Amino acid sequence: MGIKKAIFPGTFDPFTKGHEEVVRKALNIVDEVIVAIGHNSGKSKRMFEIENCIKHIQSLFPNQPVRVVSFQGLLTDFCASQGGSFIVRGLRDTKDFEFEKSLATMNHDLSGIETLFLLTGKSHSAINASMVREIHMNGGDITLFVTNAHELIT
Repeated sequence: MGIKKAIFPGTFDPFTKGHEEVVRKALNIVDEVIVAIGHNSGKSKRMFEIENCIKHIQSLFPNQPVRVVSFQGLLTDFCASQGGSFIVRGLRDTKDFEFEKSLATMNHDLSGIETLFLLTGKSHSAINASMVREIHMNGGDITLFVTNAHELIT
């Protein structure tokens, strides 16, 4: 059997400690994790530049089989282009599960790709990138929620 690649998609604006935990857990299951920063047409302009986010995420996983790329279009098409074996999604609570279950079903119907759900630990279950952006916009310290946050703020 070939290398098992997991695609971990998101806007990652910013990439929080919860996201980081999901990647670390996924590395225990698959051979490579591709962090895929999507361009979401339904969301407003990014707070943190994609290039800074890519560098930031890469710095968190030195010498580990983690690749960080940006993509546009359908996730299932991106997964196929990368040889993805799985989509990985992190779950904080039951609300996440209900939303992600629907996406997983649609992605499977479109492409046959399976989604792996990984739970975040208690210490990261309240972290939400939207809230982190709000804290940052109002001059608050986001270092509790984002590892090496200084790398994003340039």
